[in-house]
Amino acid sequence: MKKYFEFDKLGTNYRREIIGGLTTFLAMAYILVVNPLMLSLDAVPDLPDAMRMDKGAVFVATALAAAVGSLFMGLIAKYPIGLAPGMGLNAFFAFSVVLGMGIPWQTALTGVLFSGLIFIVLSLTGLRETIINAIPTQLKFAVGAGIGLFITFLGLQNAKIIVADPNTLVTLGDLSRGPTLLAIFGLVITVIMMVRKINGAIFYGMITTTIVGMIVGLIGMPDKIVSQVPSVTPTFGAAFDAIFQDPASLLTTQFLVIVITFLFVDFFDTAGTLVAVANQAGLMKEDKLPRAGKALLADSLATVTGAVFGTSTTTSYIESSAGVAAGARTGFASIVTGLLFLLALFFSPLLFVITSEVTAPALIIVGVLMVSTLGNIEWTKFEIAVPAFFTIIAMPLTYSIATGIAIGFIFYPITMILSGRKKEIHPIMYGLWVIFVLYFIFIK
Repeated sequence: MKKYFEFDKLGTNYRREIIGGLTTFLAMAYILVVNPLMLSLDAVPDLPDAMRMDKGAVFVATALAAAVGSLFMGLIAKYPIGLAPGMGLNAFFAFSVVLGMGIPWQTALTGVLFSGLIFIVLSLTGLRETIINAIPTQLKFAVGAGIGLFITFLGLQNAKIIVADPNTLVTLGDLSRGPTLLAIFGLVITVIMMVRKINGAIFYGMITTTIVGMIVGLIGMPDKIVSQVPSVTPTFGAAFDAIFQDPASLLTTQFLVIVITFLFVDFFDTAGTLVAVANQAGLMKEDKLPRAGKALLADSLATVTGAVFGTSTTTSYIESSAGVAAGARTGFASIVTGLLFLLALFFSPLLFVITSEVTAPALIIVGVLMVSTLGNIEWTKFEIAVPAFFTIIAMPLTYSIATGIAIGFIFYPITMILSGRKKEIHPIMYGLWVIFVLYFIFIK
């Protein structure tokens, strides 16, 4: 096992990998709660039951998709990256496709399935790997920093340190709230551990925060330890319903837009996550991502698996950075994460102990670590600074990693051509420019 994952070469061991995998799981575990509520449109009253996905089934589908995806990533690509149904993609699935377009959730799952199958073809042909390696080094740094700002923003929101404001969009939250104070405590404790260079500081910070939350009554004790696993029958295989029962529904412009959107967002969210996490873990080789094809194939297979089980697009999670910061360097950590998702099926009461206030400090700290790539960007060269800055700032402001990448990649060929550096632009970047422009015109 140690030889397969090259522990000695990467300077790691079982303890670091296990702590890293567990940390990634804890940082991702919220999706097991959020995804069923999102896909069942739980927050929307007075909807026909036919429009709502079964929450219990989606919970199981989410855990299984995350487990299978993380295992694929660990065994095939050997990267310390966890996978699960993606935030943003699940919102698009539920609120734009099902609620907005009025498309049955079964047909929406078919769209996820199709996008995953297309991904597999692109991965096997090597096209996805070629595209990622064609991305300029400076933009790769910008993507990493932008994602760092984005997840820090998520962490601050989860802790209610930053809240919505009707006049200024965002503002400082009520810092006297108990849950917010708990998150601030967790942040301070984690910072202290990080400064003292304690291995696994992020993981230990979350454990400490959870224990303190229980002591002061902000986090409740679970009623029981083990619960029965809900049935996945209501959603399993529903992605095939439209194919066999109503194939005409798949020959519409709406369905095409659904597939393209799932395809687009997953592609570039995954690309950004892989590059950012690999950079943080020191796994990039000559500005290229080793085994990129295998990592992308694992992501594609996870999307298909998730669609069959009954959940929205499964994708690589930027929260994996928390595991990397805790010491993970190999795919063994992803295997640990995957197995923990399987265990979560049986211990769902314990899952609700991990609140957003517990994971918020981890996201904030990881953001601090990721923006270190800002120092590698050539800010004195305006043709580089413009697309890099727009990539970075657009991610948190538009609440979308993919949108930030799109905006930056549109500006890059323009500024490089105008500065007389046309020969440095990879031909693929021109193709991406066209795709992104069309995306904003016809889809976004």
